[in-house]
Amino acid sequence: MTILRLLHIVVVAVLVLAAADVYEIKFGSTLEAQQVAKMRAEIRRERDAIAALRDQWTKLDSPERIEALARRHLPLRPIDVYQVDKLDGLAARPPPIVPPGTADPIAAIIETSRDDAGGTRSASASRR
Repeated sequence: MTILRLLHIVVVAVLVLAAADVYEIKFGSTLEAQQVAKMRAEIRRERDAIAALRDQWTKLDSPERIEALARRHLPLRPIDVYQVDKLDGLAARPPPIVPPGTADPIAAIIETSRDDAGGTRSASASRR
């Protein structure tokens, strides 16, 4: 009889542990289902927001709207035939800042700008 009672107690304990495990699995799956539902709702909201922004972008990017804004705010007008000039009418090319063949063009530019600015540096400035 004692072995039979011990067997009954073990079986009842195993059933209680199995029930607790099934409850834990059910609780976890319910929690996961709630999280999935929240994520789906958030995805839906984001997709709606993206669709609204795309619609707004389409309205803002329409060529008719941009053309109307350009006419209203920019003083543009079509080019006249008389505005086109020949290459002979262009100004002469400015003299080069650095003579061709200079070994260190940056140093030559600095020296040129110093000469234009008023000469060489003072003795105290050259010591720094």
